Amino acid sequence: LIGMGCLMKRIALLTLTLLVAATVSMRAADVTDNWKKNCAACHGNDGKGKTKAGRKAKVKDLTDAEYQKTFTDEKAAHQIKDGMKVDDKEVMKAYGDKLSADEIKDLVALIRKFKS
Repeated sequence: LIGMGCLMKRIALLTLTLLVAATVSMRAADVTDNWKKNCAACHGNDGKGKTKAGRKAKVKDLTDAEYQKTFTDEKAAHQIKDGMKVDDKEVMKAYGDKLSADEIKDLVALIRKFKS
C-alpha cells in the first residue's frame, strides 16, 4: 500500500504537472490571440502581409526567409515594442504598452515560424 506521505507527494506532483501543462497551453493560445488582435490586420494570419492595410503600409512578407535574415530577434522585439516610423511617419504602432516582454518574445518566436 502507498503511505499517506507518498500519496500526498504524488498528488502534489500531479497538480504541479497539470498547472504547467495548462500554463503552456494558455501561453500558446495567447500568442495566437495576440497575433490576431494586434498584427493580422496588416501582416495577415499567415504573415505574408497581403491584406489591404498591409499593402497600403508596404509591410514585408514575414514568410520570406531572405527578409527574415535582415533582422534579429532583438530588432523584431524592438519594432513590436516601440513601433516603426519612416520619415517621422508612424508605419507600425507601438505595442509595448499593451504587451508584456514575454508576449513580445512569443510574437517574435511566432514570426520566426512563418519563415519558409
